[in-house]
Amino acid sequence: MNVAVVQFPASNCDQDAVHAIRVLGHSAWLVWHRETSLGPADAVIIPGGFSYGDYLRCGAIARFSPVMQAVGAFAEQGGLVLGICNGFQVLTEAGLLPGALVRNRSLQFRCEHVFLRTVHNDSPFTWRADPARPLRIPIAHGEGCYYADEATLDALEARGQILWRYCDATGAVTESANPNGSLRNIAGVCNERGNVAGLMPHPERACEAILGSTDGRFILESMLSWRERQAAIASRPVAA
Repeated sequence: MNVAVVQFPASNCDQDAVHAIRVLGHSAWLVWHRETSLGPADAVIIPGGFSYGDYLRCGAIARFSPVMQAVGAFAEQGGLVLGICNGFQVLTEAGLLPGALVRNRSLQFRCEHVFLRTVHNDSPFTWRADPARPLRIPIAHGEGCYYADEATLDALEARGQILWRYCDATGAVTESANPNGSLRNIAGVCNERGNVAGLMPHPERACEAILGSTDGRFILESMLSWRERQAAIASRPVAA
């Protein structure tokens, strides 16, 4: 599989994402924010960092980059797009994902490992994860509190768009396990169609044992293997 990793000025997790995809045995390359084409991408990652210095509001300037028109078109065609941390913020600002990310409840930057509960495993980004097994993945953000109005939250619940919640090591979704005050402990969501997802934790930083966890593989490998499966189905000959 081929993965395009979008690079904005001040992105700081772009190389991490490229490395993680290559560790998993796939091809990845960087696409500069001024580009208008993603190349032969099977999936797209919008990485973490501080795009445009987080001036104005996290992700608010990046959404206007020329490359985001290509990302939007790719998503419209059913392509898989994953936003990580700042990438999640960019996707909400661009209207590709519902809700918003605001200041952590503590008003402090949080950098630590957290546990995620996979809410359901019938999406392209979760299908290889076991909902009964919490994922240990790091966070690093100051504005990771997920917010939406009650009607939107209820709709996300009803349509199965909440993919991950913050939980404790046993999988219990508790207030004390919530690192940033996100409503309903939401750590990541997808769009209604299911092909665009975002989460604040960093799966690309949890793909090698030397980093303390390999649980990020469940998310990245879900996306890649889902796309492989789609490609295999598409290549089957049509019966006469």
